[in-house]
This record gives sequence, C-alpha cells and structure tokens, in this order.
Amino acid sequence: MVSKLIDAILGQRLMVVFLAVLLLVGGLYAFKALNIEAYPDPSPPTIEVIAQNPGWSAEEMERQITVPIETQLNSMPGLDHIRSISLFGLSDIKCYFKYETDYNFDRQEVLNRLQMVQLPPGVQLQLSPTSAVGEIYRYQLVGQGHSLMDLKVVQDWLLERQFKQAPGVIDVVSFGGSTKEFHVDLDPNKLVAFNVSISQVLAALANSNSNVGANYLELGVQSYNVRGIGLFKDTEDIANVAVPASTKNGTPVYIKQLGDVSIGAKVSMGRVGKDDEDDIVQGVVLMRHGEKSLATLERVRQKVEQLNHGILPKGMRVVPYYDRTDLINITTQTVTHTLIEGVVLVAFILLAFLGDLRAALVVALTIPLSLLFTFIFMVLRGESANLISMGAIDFGIIVDASVVMVENICRHFAELGPSRQHAGQMRTLAVQLAAQEVSRPIFFSSAIIVAAFLPLFAMTGVEGKVFGPMALTYGFALTSALLLALTFAPVMASLVLKTRHEAKETFVVRTIRGGIRLFCVAHWRTQP
Repeated sequence: MVSKLIDAILGQRLMVVFLAVLLLVGGLYAFKALNIEAYPDPSPPTIEVIAQNPGWSAEEMERQITVPIETQLNSMPGLDHIRSISLFGLSDIKCYFKYETDYNFDRQEVLNRLQMVQLPPGVQLQLSPTSAVGEIYRYQLVGQGHSLMDLKVVQDWLLERQFKQAPGVIDVVSFGGSTKEFHVDLDPNKLVAFNVSISQVLAALANSNSNVGANYLELGVQSYNVRGIGLFKDTEDIANVAVPASTKNGTPVYIKQLGDVSIGAKVSMGRVGKDDEDDIVQGVVLMRHGEKSLATLERVRQKVEQLNHGILPKGMRVVPYYDRTDLINITTQTVTHTLIEGVVLVAFILLAFLGDLRAALVVALTIPLSLLFTFIFMVLRGESANLISMGAIDFGIIVDASVVMVENICRHFAELGPSRQHAGQMRTLAVQLAAQEVSRPIFFSSAIIVAAFLPLFAMTGVEGKVFGPMALTYGFALTSALLLALTFAPVMASLVLKTRHEAKETFVVRTIRGGIRLFCVAHWRTQP
C-alpha cells in the first residue's frame, strides 16, 4: 500500500507541492487562531460555596451552615469528594468533581442543590469565581490627591462593574484600602433619657433608607407617579431620621439627638503593600473557566484604556503590574526560538554529513511543516498549546523519517552514473525505488515511537492534565512527519536534488573516519 502511495504522489508532484503550500498557509492561520496558555490547568472541576454570617463563632457556622450544605451536596453526579472549613463568620465548602465531568454541568448541579438547603435567616450563599489558572491581570489604582477611601470607593463601585463588562471576565477581587462606612455613634445616656433601644434605632434606619412607590395621581387627562424618596445620600440624611417608636411629650426623637453621625472606615482585616507603599488599592481580574487568555486579556486592556481616558475621576488611573500576556509571549518566543534553532541545527548537520545543501533544506522543511500540521489539528480539536506540550517536542525525532528517505534517494542518485545524469525518467525511477526500500522501516519506526507515548494517553488526574496535551501534540507531530516523509520528501527530492557522478564523503565524515582510523592504529600498536 505504501508503494502505491509513493507511485501516486510521484505522478502528481505539482499537486503535492500545491498541498504543501496550502498546508503552510493553513498552518500559519491555525497558529494565529491557536489558544496559547502559559501552562495547563491541572485542577479538577471545582465548585466553591461561600457563606458568611458576621458575628457567629466557628462552631455555630459549622453546625448550622456548613453541615446542612455538605449534607445536601453529597451524592451529586460525578462528585469525587468535598472539603470544608468553618471560621469565625465564614463557611467555605469546596466540591471536587471527577476530571471527566463537565464544569458547567457541575456548577449547575451545585446551584440546584443549594436551593433546597434550609439556612438561618439572613445567610446568603455565593459561588466563588476563582480557579487554579483564573488570575490573568493585576493592577493598582492610584490617584494623586485622593485618599485610600476614595480609591476604594471607585474600586468597589466603578472598576469592578466596568471590568465585568469585558467578555471572558467573571469577577474582580479587590484588596487593600479603606472601605467607606457611615457610623452612628449612640450615646447610652441619651438612649436612657429618651427611652430608646438600639433595636428601635436600627429599625428606624432600615425603614428610612429606601424608596417606596405609592400610586398614581390623576389630574385631568394626565396621571403622575407618586413615590417616596428615602435613600440616604449623606450624613445629614441619616442624622434627620426620626425614631417613631419613641417620643417624648409627642415630639419625635431624631438620630442626631441620640448620638453622632460620621463617615468612617470599616475594620480592616489586612492590607496590601507594594514596594515602598505600605497600603494600596489592588484589583485582581479573574477569567471565566474555559476562556481563552489572550482574547480575554486584550479586552481587559481595552477596558483599561477606556477607564484611564475618560471614565475614572480626574487624577485616578489604573496601573497594571501583572499581565499574563507577558508569560504567554515568553512561551511563544521559547517555541519559536527552539523551532528556528532546530531547523538551522538540523540543516547544518545534514549539510555536514550529506554534503548537499538542497537535501539538507528539504529535510529541514519537514520541521515547520510538521508543526503547522499539528497546529491545524489542535485548532480543529479545540486544544490549547502550552510550554510543556510545545517545548518538549524533539525535532530530531521529527526529521528522522525524512533524513532516512532523503539520504537513500541521494545514494540512488549517486549510483545513476554520469551517462544517466539528465535522464528524467531514470531520476523518477531512482526516487521510487529508494522510497520503496525505506518506506516500510520508516513506517514501523515511527509507529514504535508513537506507541511509546501511549501510556501518557492513559494517565488520569493531575498527570493526565499535565502530560496528556504533550502526548497528543507529539502524536500529531510524528504522524505529520511520517506523512511528509512519504509524500513531500520524495517529491521535493525528485524536483530539486541533482544526480552526482559518485558518492563523495564530506570533510566532516573524512575527519571522523581518519580520527577513528588513527585511534585504532594507536590502540593496535599498544597491544603486546
């Protein structure tokens, strides 16, 4: 069958050259569309559930929140195990699913189960957006003439909402700064004097801080919407809230009579420092699970440009200090650098040993064409390239088949003799005979190398996530190298190689042979 393939491609040499050019164009387009990551995601599908109830001890969080949630989430389809931790005011439950499950299905299953959990009043559940490789962008919000509280307000109420508008971004996590709060400092003596309890004050503040709709007021042929505006705007609005449940001699009591209203900061649970600054406002942009990093980062950078040129208050700007694009570019440059060095080194070695520049170039072209063939199949399968999968490719293994093919063709060309140097038919027959001689050994040697990677395909868990893409990339590259050795190499050899009067040894071969001969003679003379 291989012999028939070789006969067919030698009869359609222009078609093979055209397909090679088409492979070059399609491979370059596939490389542009290929999703490149810095490293593979080794984590299984993980859904994290977070519940908060300030003021509760870890014991109460465990008994009344964590345990009911775990009980309801158990026995989900594809669930591997659950890990949880209960802290002061915080419950964190992580659901680890099996690697073969679908992340979106697992997330939806968790949401469905959480609807049936009975929790204490006021406790709300949230799904954490974090993932093992979700962090793609870090920035610092700076502003000349603005306090840390001003920066924190802009971060929480403007930047987070703006970044979430970028497709591919699931959340923005902020750290540092001072969270703005309105503080009502009550005087205990005044509470006693006016016979007002703290619960009455809290109820009055909650009821007053809302907009309510009333009804329609008809005036002639027109109707007007009637509603009450009660949302607090500043400390004065809070100070003028009346406590209707407690009055003295029919006179309402206001908050300003019971204490002081001021703007303060929330109790800080930590701070973020950078270089010489001991407290900054920092944001971390998180990518949605399964999204492409480069495309998402490009949209994030566009959003930063919009923020810095018109949206942010005057004097504020977003200053990035981590961008995964730099790491991805290093990966791309590493692969490109290795590819160029591999092509040059292989061409140099073949030239040194074969003594034929054209033969060396024919073999060296196998490397980029094989990788472009690999890129096409990776894009079609929706696979991503990373430093492990691409950087581990051995170019020596890729060109082995083409080296054997081209070297055997050169040997047959040298055996044609000077009288048959310009006989095109004899050149074709020589290529056909040379290709048929080595086609079977080439096929089986490549099959053995591919078989050596089969255990990598059987790996599961973290090992499968890390080394599986490498094995797949190797399989594509070796398969493409074999096809090119059986089709492209014979055709290009018949078109560009020249027949020689006789096979001549190159300077490198003669030097090595002479060195071996001298070593053997010296060793023979030292024998007794």
